[in-house]
Amino acid sequence: MVGKKEVLKDNPTHYNLDKMIVELEKTKLLCRELDAVIECSYDGIYIADGEANTLRINKSYEKITGLKREDMIGRNMRDLVKEGFISQSGTLFVIKEKKPTTLEQTFKTGKKAMISSNPIFNKNGEIIMVVTNVRDVTQLYELKEQLAKNEELAKKYYSEIQSIKNQLLNCSDTIAEDKNMLNTLRMAQKLANVDTTVLLLGETGVGKEVVAKYIHKNSKRNNKHFIKINCGSIPENLMESELFGYEKGAFTGANKDGKIGLFEVADGGTIFLDEVGELPLDMQVKLLRVLQENEIERIGGLTPIKINVRILAATNRNLEDMVSKKLFREDLYYRLNVVPIVIPPLRERKKDIVPLVEHFLQVLNKKYNLNKIFTSVAIETLLNYHWPGNVRELKNVVERVVIMSNNDTILKSDLPIGKETVLLESELDYIDEEINLKELVEKYELKFINKAYEKYGNVREAADYLRIDPSTFVRKRKRYTDKYLLQK
Repeated sequence: MVGKKEVLKDNPTHYNLDKMIVELEKTKLLCRELDAVIECSYDGIYIADGEANTLRINKSYEKITGLKREDMIGRNMRDLVKEGFISQSGTLFVIKEKKPTTLEQTFKTGKKAMISSNPIFNKNGEIIMVVTNVRDVTQLYELKEQLAKNEELAKKYYSEIQSIKNQLLNCSDTIAEDKNMLNTLRMAQKLANVDTTVLLLGETGVGKEVVAKYIHKNSKRNNKHFIKINCGSIPENLMESELFGYEKGAFTGANKDGKIGLFEVADGGTIFLDEVGELPLDMQVKLLRVLQENEIERIGGLTPIKINVRILAATNRNLEDMVSKKLFREDLYYRLNVVPIVIPPLRERKKDIVPLVEHFLQVLNKKYNLNKIFTSVAIETLLNYHWPGNVRELKNVVERVVIMSNNDTILKSDLPIGKETVLLESELDYIDEEINLKELVEKYELKFINKAYEKYGNVREAADYLRIDPSTFVRKRKRYTDKYLLQK
């Protein structure tokens, strides 16, 4: 029996025919796979020959255009454009310009599409095929139209967006370690759980806004807006429109669409009235109505608008004294002063100074890509300063010295405070009429001279730290050491 291999060798024609059959089957399989890929494409696919005759389209193209393949296959794109099936053709552009193109198309169905057409060249540089990718953008156009319809509403809430943008609760956790401040925050925590009006009292810069935000963040309204209103910074003639808004055409120069006030912006959330003692008397009447009736009325409006806001107020002024002088309404004072919180000045919570300094320093080092540190002497100076501007002044001092100091180590001499030599209060107890002021100053000079020498280990750097000449450093150190060692 003759084997198959021998037969193929003896019959080369049969061998070549079998090989062609195998290759043909592979080609058919590849075509089926390619057809499946084209049909499964989310985008529409349109393929034409070099004369713009339609070769094939996929299901997505039919869905987007509303055109059926039996009406398309074999038809020329020029005819389809003339008959209005397609607004403009990327295929015709590519054939004419011999380069890819992207353009918008509109179909009889009303659908809009973004199409990209690309030429396929033969080795002679002739276009033999154009492949077009069609992306349905009808929904994008519908969204654009919907946005246009909502433009009026967007304008209405412009003030809300601006207020939120400017007053994001971008504050870190409250810094407090001193028992006086911790007691204040404990009271604030209790009040956060109830919806009562709170009056925050204290000197300028003590952190009234920080406590107000602390109350808001720990309240049930924490997912709503926190709107700060500085009553001392808004011009009197604009205050009513800023707080309560106005209807369109309410006055000359008014926005044609009207404007909502900050109380409406804060609806559901918290209003923080900073420097409430600066409110004009006529505005105090309107604020009293808000507190009593929970409603506001826009300028030019006829219908009161119900609102649901919690009011926190703050001042560094003596409102009782203002009431007695008829500068502040008594009824409003009692409405605001439901539960007062007095925030202690920084000089009465000195244990907060170091944590605050460390916090400000960390933030500034990160912001300016620095690695600054305070010496212990510099920290001691900060602790013994009386801080009339409180936390705000402390923050400003730290930022100033971080920016202006020449070295990574911030010295006492770098600080814009405490330049004079100040005796520690604990040491004043030992002063009596027998103390010689000259000797006292000399002892303090010797103390700092020795400290500087211990820190730097050489005369030049120690003298530079104390801002004196090396010769003066050596002379004073020897004289004072000899003098006071002999006294011992």
